Amino acid sequence: MAERGQLPPAAKRLCCRPGYGSGCRPGQRAGGAGPGSGALCAGPSSAAAAAALGLLPLGKTQSPESLLDIAARKVAEKWPFQRVEERFERIPEPVQRRIVYWSFPRSEREICMYSSFNTGAEDPAAAPGGAATAPGGAADAVAAADENRLPFRRGIALLDGGCVDNVLQVGFHLSGTVTEPAMQSEPETVCNVAISFDRCKITSVTCSCGNKDIFYCAHVVALSLYRIRKPDQVKLHLPISETLFQMNRDQLQKFVQYLITVHHTEVLPTAQKLADEILSQNSEINQVHGAPDPTAGASIDDENCWHLDEEQVQEQVKLFLSQGGYHGSGKQLNLLFAKVREMLKMRDSNGARMLTLITEQFMADPRLSLWRQQGTTMTDKYRQLWDELGALWMCIVLNPHCKLEQKASWLKQLKKWNSVDVCPWEDGNHGNELPNLTNALPQGANANQDSSNRPHRTVFTRAIEACDLHWQDSHLQHIISSDLYTNYCYHDDTENSLFDSHGWPLWHEHVPTACARVDALRSHGYPREALRLAIAIVNTLRRQQQKQLEMFRAQKKELLHRGVTSITNLEGWVGHPLDPVGTLFSSLMEACRVDDESFHGFSDFTENMGQCKSMEYQHLPAHKFLEEGESYLTLAVEVALIGLGQQRIMPDGLYAQEKVCRNEEQLISKLQEIELDDTLVKIFRKQAVFLLEAGPYSGLGEVVHRESVPMHTFAKYLFTSLLPHDAELAYKTALRAMRLLVLESTAPSGDISRPHHIASVVPNRYPRWFTLSHIESQQCELASTMLTAAKGDVRRLETVLESIQKNIHSSSHIFKLAQDAFKIATLMDSLPDITLLKVSLELGLQVMRMTLSTLNWRRREMVRWLVTCATEVGVYALDSIMQNWFTLFTPTEATSIVATTVMSNSTIVRLHLDCHQQEKLAGSARTLALQCAMKDPQNCALSALTLCEKDHIAFETAYQIVLDAATTGMSYSQLFTIARYMEHRGYPMRAYKLATLAMTHLNLSYNQDTHPAINDVLWACALSHSLGKNELAAIIPLVVKSVKCATVLSDILRRCTLTTPGMVGLHGRRNSGKLMSLDKAPLRQLLDATIGAYINTTHSRLTHISPRHYSEFIEFLSKARETFLMAHDGHIQFTQFIDNLKQIYKGKKKLMMLVRERFG
Repeated sequence: MAERGQLPPAAKRLCCRPGYGSGCRPGQRAGGAGPGSGALCAGPSSAAAAAALGLLPLGKTQSPESLLDIAARKVAEKWPFQRVEERFERIPEPVQRRIVYWSFPRSEREICMYSSFNTGAEDPAAAPGGAATAPGGAADAVAAADENRLPFRRGIALLDGGCVDNVLQVGFHLSGTVTEPAMQSEPETVCNVAISFDRCKITSVTCSCGNKDIFYCAHVVALSLYRIRKPDQVKLHLPISETLFQMNRDQLQKFVQYLITVHHTEVLPTAQKLADEILSQNSEINQVHGAPDPTAGASIDDENCWHLDEEQVQEQVKLFLSQGGYHGSGKQLNLLFAKVREMLKMRDSNGARMLTLITEQFMADPRLSLWRQQGTTMTDKYRQLWDELGALWMCIVLNPHCKLEQKASWLKQLKKWNSVDVCPWEDGNHGNELPNLTNALPQGANANQDSSNRPHRTVFTRAIEACDLHWQDSHLQHIISSDLYTNYCYHDDTENSLFDSHGWPLWHEHVPTACARVDALRSHGYPREALRLAIAIVNTLRRQQQKQLEMFRAQKKELLHRGVTSITNLEGWVGHPLDPVGTLFSSLMEACRVDDESFHGFSDFTENMGQCKSMEYQHLPAHKFLEEGESYLTLAVEVALIGLGQQRIMPDGLYAQEKVCRNEEQLISKLQEIELDDTLVKIFRKQAVFLLEAGPYSGLGEVVHRESVPMHTFAKYLFTSLLPHDAELAYKTALRAMRLLVLESTAPSGDISRPHHIASVVPNRYPRWFTLSHIESQQCELASTMLTAAKGDVRRLETVLESIQKNIHSSSHIFKLAQDAFKIATLMDSLPDITLLKVSLELGLQVMRMTLSTLNWRRREMVRWLVTCATEVGVYALDSIMQNWFTLFTPTEATSIVATTVMSNSTIVRLHLDCHQQEKLAGSARTLALQCAMKDPQNCALSALTLCEKDHIAFETAYQIVLDAATTGMSYSQLFTIARYMEHRGYPMRAYKLATLAMTHLNLSYNQDTHPAINDVLWACALSHSLGKNELAAIIPLVVKSVKCATVLSDILRRCTLTTPGMVGLHGRRNSGKLMSLDKAPLRQLLDATIGAYINTTHSRLTHISPRHYSEFIEFLSKARETFLMAHDGHIQFTQFIDNLKQIYKGKKKLMMLVRERFG
């Protein structure tokens, strides 16, 4: 954060010392040493000073601290030096020296805070060399390397390396040089560092390194730590104005001339200008009494805060935002937010300053208006940054000790941001219309009208509303100030009573608001006060829980009879922008981890409040208000369970719904880190019973609203936690949570009668659940967890199966459960669990029925898996699915996958079937195949023939089905495939019959010389030729009718003339071996058709021919000539054909020239 080599800023006040002590000669001040005197920082009580700095352990000091040091230390902390001078006319020099000495910061925590993102250990000086304990293990190596690059760590390294020199303290100004050692690519550099300080805070820094960053540079850190750790080695002088007052005229002239001589190149123009102004009587400089002194400390009007380079904060945030979430910018912004929280905890006013600067840059982000114009949503990570921004402002305005004018200033700024059009809404892109619940508390009658009338709540709305809150309520003051605030005589058992039946204090306030107070107390460094309020809130919630249970029991019969319920909370606590449950949980868990001393935080809360003092109670433990056997840990767990089990409406908008899921999972993840003991198990039992019995107040009540947030994720955690201790309760809880009413057509509607303290929602609005797929997957996970746990328990498995079939509506999730159950049932290290296998099969059958009439890309996988599962269950299961195939499979699936797999050798071997069982199973498969062939002959006929091969009657039946379907429903390709199959199986005449049927469906035009059916036509002709002349004679007319492609016809013609028909005929029949004549039927008909096809094709090609195809066309004519010449008068025909071409296409001169060259 060091500034760019500029001179230290001038003092903010003018120094003038008119008085001299009555026994002193001119040039010497009372109680002072001679001119120019200097002294080491350590005073007469060096050891005591060292102990105060933490350099010596308490109890190891050599002598008590002097009264002078005690007084000087307190004055140095609280008073600006100008007030000291004005308060006392004559200040002895030793007193001035001790005040100046104690005015420098004494703790390294602040130095660390302003020079690194993470402070590491609570006290950085605690570890040797001042470094916090480094992270352990190889996994932390990268983090440790990053930490060592932080300015604070580098500053420590420079200090330990002896790189700090020429350290001088003049009044409230510290200077020195820090040598940066030479690196591989960089020479050694010496940096001049100057630091101004006031009331134990560094107020400005300058370093010649020119570093630009939010943080102090390593050189500033090194010099600061040198002064903190080695005060006795720092030369200390009073402010320079004090020294100048001790000089006479000659000494002053000598001083100025020497100063100008040493630095004449830098200061001579300035010196001459000042001299001219001083000599001019009317100059501005002569109108002012005294002169500025940069070493004289702060004036009364100066704000006392640590130096923060505001320009760099803005530049860095702007840079991070411009990177749009890349290069770790989101992480850097989160670290900045953490830095704000760190400052708040240290009660540093720069926390609010820094957050203001960050917010201004966020509001200026050009993407906000772009997203608004385009109607697109901001990214999830960016949205979370805005949430944190709003939460931090909530903490700041709830600072219990902020001044009214400060809060007014923040409110004005927040309202300004809130009114900007692009200001993000609290729940993402959807504004909600909830009432201004933040002000629904005893003191919040004066709700902020501006914010409540806005149509949408922004990220700043809650902070604006919180500006109306105060801390002056006497009951609240007593709660946070005392561990012994009780009233055992208090018998008001009304809903809003101040104490419970134990006499312990309660705090009735809108729960998120009350928890925001806890967060504010923690954030501002009041952990014990935060804990007291958290305990009061949790006790209030537990009492409300009991009251709600009693209230529901009184109305239970009526509500259950009507089958209606209501949402008790339109604003759920889990996923709430203020994260109330997370705040309570964190506060209580933090109390479990810290020791009693460190938990007191900083100065006492009541001392700062100036009221309700109860110092005598401060040493008592805060667990005064816990039941016997309870602890902060049990309280934390219980409040988490209360929040997670709350029945609450699913919010509108994608972001708000995702936040509900994310916060729930985060809270459960924290709970899972806690090892359950008997005490915690009791808490789990108690809360599980309440959730099951609490009706509309619980997400696990008997009847819940169709739009309430599902409990699957939470119930899975409850189930796994309770299972080893109370299985019955665990299953009861999980089974209750399985429902997903939003997907059911007959879900209970809202209760419009509005029973006591239950807010109803509009019952018929169909919700837009953007996270439904995630919710369904969580429902599936819950069911899978129960299936796994229920292995071996028939009753439990049947109950879980019923629940799955009733509540899960997604086929893919049911299929996953079926697969999970199958895996669990067939683990390698144990015998198969037949009950679980049956559950798996039952789920698989349900999937088949659900997906039979709908498209599903995994359908084929599902069918194969079901057959595998049925095989594991046994032969009766396979037989059953084949008997009922039409309710489970398409005909194609049933024949090509189901029956084929059942008939395979691997299945027979797997089932260890005897001959009788094999035949029975095969009979079922054949029956299935014939039924499928009848229903869908196009796709199933071939499979049916294959499956029926070994049974003559079944095979004949399948063949007849094919013949019946051939004339109407089957294509030539299907018929050709079956015909080839028949030939392959030794039925050439049946193959021939099917081939002729296929030919009637075929039509090949003149230009389809690459058609896939050509091979089938050639095969059919070859089959006919092999059977004999009669068969060939019968198929050729069909070929001539169906095929118009000249090259195909010529190929068939050529093949028919090479061999004698019937040479490889039926029954070994042979004919005379005489070749067929081209002049007689049937080949004459084929020859004429081929010649005609060539003529027609030629004319067709010439219609649209281009020059690049001329050579190809000439080759085509050459093939045509070969066919023409096969006829006895073919030469004459071809010559006439060519002559006709020349005459008709004489315009294509180049082409006709090529024709003449080749053919004459």
